[in-house]
Amino acid sequence: MNHGFSDRLRQRELLIGTIVSIDSIAVMEIATSCPLDWIFIEAEHAPIDGAALERLLVAARNTPCLVRLPNHEPTWIKRALDLGAAGIIVPQVNTVDEAVAIAKAARFTPEGIRGVGVSRANDYSYALSDYLRGANTGTAVIVQAEHVDAIASANEIAAVDGIDGVFVGPYDLSASMNLPGQLDHVDVNAAIAHVCTAFADRNKPAGIFSVDVDDAKSRIAKGFSLIACGIDVVLLRAGITQVVESLRDS
Repeated sequence: MNHGFSDRLRQRELLIGTIVSIDSIAVMEIATSCPLDWIFIEAEHAPIDGAALERLLVAARNTPCLVRLPNHEPTWIKRALDLGAAGIIVPQVNTVDEAVAIAKAARFTPEGIRGVGVSRANDYSYALSDYLRGANTGTAVIVQAEHVDAIASANEIAAVDGIDGVFVGPYDLSASMNLPGQLDHVDVNAAIAHVCTAFADRNKPAGIFSVDVDDAKSRIAKGFSLIACGIDVVLLRAGITQVVESLRDS
């Protein structure tokens, strides 16, 4: 739980992060030694199970982490938060009912149905009372808009209490529009803009993945404040490639 991060998120401050998808303590420690505002832990597409997630969250130290879950299951929501994530990013949220269920699963009574257990997040019960008092407001719950159905329901999803923001998945969104990978297509950009506006109208932040700095700058200019720029595997390859090409050119 990280009250400072959730407050900054809800105030729509610019928050710069990157994606960690490698199950490696070293990768996480290197990433969090950089001046990032947050880390996006990729547990949907990467082979990160509960044990790996715990290792990464411990290695992250004081850097807030949002975990992209593999699905909507309440067990995964509870597990990520119990392990100490600052919040969750839930993929493929396309309806109001799905958003309501996610918001409830991430919060304790009376706002939700999250179960209480001994966990890392509450210092193994030694800080349980304090944790229970602050967890509902200190937890960030982000839904992903990455399908045309989510675009159609964006205004209604944005209005759901307990949903703190949205994260656009541009690649999956373009594929659902039969425009796979065409991120510059006018229809794809219109859909992305619609989501951002729907949440801005509720004074809620919008986030997005950017493959590079230029794309990230353009998204920031369009109102996105939760930015995940780059991913560990791509950044690693790009760095090595740059070294090799520079040496060969010399």
